Amino acid sequence: DLYLNGLTQLSDAAARALAKHEGDLYLNGLTQLSDAAARELAKHEGDPYLNGLTQLSDAVARALAKHRGNLYLDGLTQLSDAAAEELGKHRSWLYLNGLTQLSDAAARALANHRGGWLSLNGLTQLSDSAAESLAKHRGELSLDGLRQFNEAAAEILSKHLQKSLGSFKTPGRWLSIH
Repeated sequence: DLYLNGLTQLSDAAARALAKHEGDLYLNGLTQLSDAAARELAKHEGDPYLNGLTQLSDAVARALAKHRGNLYLDGLTQLSDAAAEELGKHRSWLYLNGLTQLSDAAARALANHRGGWLSLNGLTQLSDSAAESLAKHRGELSLDGLRQFNEAAAEILSKHLQKSLGSFKTPGRWLSIH
């Protein structure tokens, strides 16, 4: 593993060099990332920790979604619907724990995520529509930050859990709400 959390900027050439590193990359000090640097980091075979990013352009989201490992983007405080659409295509664990709100369209897009764990622990509330969309997520779903939701949302989310308990012979679907 390589810890470079003190870096606040990353050139495209440096991203290209770091992408060759074997092991996880801790780049939590970065607050922005160019499209080209994101494309380079997407080639990296370890997990990139990019928890300093507070927002992503749609192009950066598109590039990072192609990464084959887990994506740690816990610093994101906002996510456009188009960026959510791109991240919904990611095929490994996706951590978006800094988001405190999610549009219904973004929830629909992220529900398409097929990479296992989808962690949205920063969300404190969900609309019925967002809950209905996220209940369709085919992997583990973590919503530990929810502080309130109405009866309809609770019923919708419980369907996610019921599906996970349906068969122990197939990969499970888990719902985590504390």
